[in-house]
Amino acid sequence: MEGKDVVELIKLLCVEQIEVWLDGGWGVDALLGELTRPHDDVDIVITGKDSNKLRGILSKKGYEEIKKDDTRSWNFVLRDTAGREVDVHVVNFDGQKNGIYGPIENGQMYPAHAFSGTGMIEGEPVKCLTAQYQVESHRGYILRDKDFLDMTALCKKFNIQLSQEYSSVGQVE
Repeated sequence: MEGKDVVELIKLLCVEQIEVWLDGGWGVDALLGELTRPHDDVDIVITGKDSNKLRGILSKKGYEEIKKDDTRSWNFVLRDTAGREVDVHVVNFDGQKNGIYGPIENGQMYPAHAFSGTGMIEGEPVKCLTAQYQVESHRGYILRDKDFLDMTALCKKFNIQLSQEYSSVGQVE
């Protein structure tokens, strides 16, 4: 998934009045304002009211759902014939503007502060999850090297305290 593909997708969804926030690797690169590594897919967050609309729009563009072990109505992957993948995370906002992710009894959510991030891709402004949230959400499990590098770069740029658990995950030169 190239930067121009991400920008094209976001512009398409904007025209269709679907609000979208970048998450994952492209969200990190948007916050950093530069491409730091290749990306296999783009992770996006949308609202539940837009889920079926998004599926319809992307279906017309040649995207089909890829069934995975963790596919759920609130998390699914769409792939087009060129191999571009969109990993969709669906939230429903509660009264405090937290993004409830999946059934409420699962207890998973994106806190309201996560949705105020902005970044740049290919010179275009984009909404993304905040650097603080990206760092918060990458704790409590063993990070892959790319996650370690992403989180370290965000902490450095946004003056976020690097969690002690990151110190034992990899090497940064």
